[in-house]
Amino acid sequence: MLSSCQGKKTDNQSGENPLMTAYTTPYNVPPFEDIKPEHYLPAFEKAMADHKAEVAAIISNQETATFENTIVALDNAGQLLSEVSSVYFSLKSAHGVDGIMAISSEVSQKLSAHGDDISLNPELFERVKTVYEQKEALNLTTEQNMLLDKTYKGFVRSGVNLPEDKKVILREINARSSELANQFNKNLLAETNSFKLVIENEKELAGLPESVIAAAAETASEMNMTGKWVFTTQKPSMLPFIQYAENRDLREKLYKGYYMRGNNNDSLDNKGLISEMVQLRVKKANLLGYDSYADYVLEERMAKKPEKVYELLENLWSKALPVAKKERAEMQKIIDREGGNFKLESWDWWYYAEKVRKEKYDLDENHAL
Repeated sequence: MLSSCQGKKTDNQSGENPLMTAYTTPYNVPPFEDIKPEHYLPAFEKAMADHKAEVAAIISNQETATFENTIVALDNAGQLLSEVSSVYFSLKSAHGVDGIMAISSEVSQKLSAHGDDISLNPELFERVKTVYEQKEALNLTTEQNMLLDKTYKGFVRSGVNLPEDKKVILREINARSSELANQFNKNLLAETNSFKLVIENEKELAGLPESVIAAAAETASEMNMTGKWVFTTQKPSMLPFIQYAENRDLREKLYKGYYMRGNNNDSLDNKGLISEMVQLRVKKANLLGYDSYADYVLEERMAKKPEKVYELLENLWSKALPVAKKERAEMQKIIDREGGNFKLESWDWWYYAEKVRKEKYDLDENHAL
């Protein structure tokens, strides 16, 4: 986010798009207070146009392809796009206001098409390939070799060697996948923002620290519910509640409000989207010559093969499960001792884990250092 793109920007003047002007802030931090939702689309369009021009310059270079004029030039291209994307996606995930969400579908489609235009460009890849085939004679550093390998393999894995008819199919898959991912995130954000646990009876706050109660009162006040307490599925609000609140029914309600997001069989349900996303991933992997999407993804990861992932997970599971069962038994003992007529459930875990922690590790005043 803090990368400098000063060379691609004009000096800031009143009324200009802050995403396309030089930042005057300390450490080149984006001026978030000046950036409005309406600034993003023009900034993206300008950034993508600049990126295309930079790529076109690499392709049209009459000199023989070299590491500097092709690989380094390509790596340096698109800096403005990278910066605009960093600001946009950071705010979209952390503070998805209506204006940003309204353009999110258009932005995702434009970025998908733009990425395909570059990664599926045969002329650009030909220059990259020329450099890659000479790598042994180039006397590159370790870092340069890594950049060259990642660049070349990135094009291959993106489908640049596919015949044109399959490239068309790949573009369709990428565009639809981008659309589905965007809708998934919009649904998830909408459900996260819509859920509210409103408490009107102060007795239902029993067990909660004063700071947590005060924060819930402030949230309620911001929602024009002064005199009440509001808890949401945002982690800073949810986790203290399910860790300390004595009211088990309310802990369950808030916990389920969190993990049932996108799974309520309504207009925001994500199950259908997930199903289509999985099918498209399989189709893409097969199109690129892989047995599964896992094989495609893991090729560039440490595990390399799905079987290795399962081996790791089984190894972790065999070690973690006995510990989890032991912890569960300790919590159940507390429930039984306190007269609770129920079995430990997932929404009880944080609350009774805190009780176990206090019993085992909290020092009383006589033992305090």
